[in-house]
Amino acid sequence: MSILRIATFNVNSLKSRLPVVERLLTADDSPDIICFQETKCQDREFPAAFFRERGYAVAFSGMKSYNGVAVASRRQADDVTFGFSDGEDLEQDRARLAIARFGGLSIACSYVPQGKVMESPDFHYKLRFFERLKMLFDRRFKATGRLLWTGDINVAPEDMDVTHPEKKRDHVCCCLEAKAALQDVLSWGFVDVYRKHRPNPGEFSFWDYRVPGALERNIGWRIDHLFATESLALCSRDAYAMLELRAMERPSDHTAVIGVFET
Repeated sequence: MSILRIATFNVNSLKSRLPVVERLLTADDSPDIICFQETKCQDREFPAAFFRERGYAVAFSGMKSYNGVAVASRRQADDVTFGFSDGEDLEQDRARLAIARFGGLSIACSYVPQGKVMESPDFHYKLRFFERLKMLFDRRFKATGRLLWTGDINVAPEDMDVTHPEKKRDHVCCCLEAKAALQDVLSWGFVDVYRKHRPNPGEFSFWDYRVPGALERNIGWRIDHLFATESLALCSRDAYAMLELRAMERPSDHTAVIGVFET
């Protein structure tokens, strides 16, 4: 048996966070596979050499100033695709969804739209994004297989996943419609690996820059997730958020969330 660490990290501009990413890549518990979101980097400007020099292969798809996903791994993926390939793909879909295969393990790295406000077309796009994800999982995978759906999902599933939930009932990451859309995808056959190991309130992955002292006061959201099919979840041994990355100079407003699996 060997240990496999898989991380998800919304870096909120990769090139601006390279010192933070280096800390992640060189930590004693550095991940074997890292799924990045919001890289905000065109492909021709992606710092691939930075990863290669630190022992990681990397596949990526991005846009200037917006979106962007990447999968970095110590072992090169057998296959990586971007977007849904369902006839609806927009440019941003390819910069919001990557699917990587490593032998019998598949990983879906998603940057789900935030949605802005409930009346916005962006919120309808968010709800459709979830519908398309479930159809993709139906089309390409089996719930009995080993699949990890991870990334910035932009939904706090339960009240305990956000500070002061009573004030956020109409927020696009906390409203009933968003929660129901997420739960519909989870019903396909996913287990919340983080909650399996961290069942208590106050466990977050995002602390808003605009809230003074958000990290120190632990005013946050849990919107970066590790959802695994049951067979993969049974192999999980731990899950945790690296709070020290959010405390660094010029951090992302998110931190890395890591799942530990025995393979």
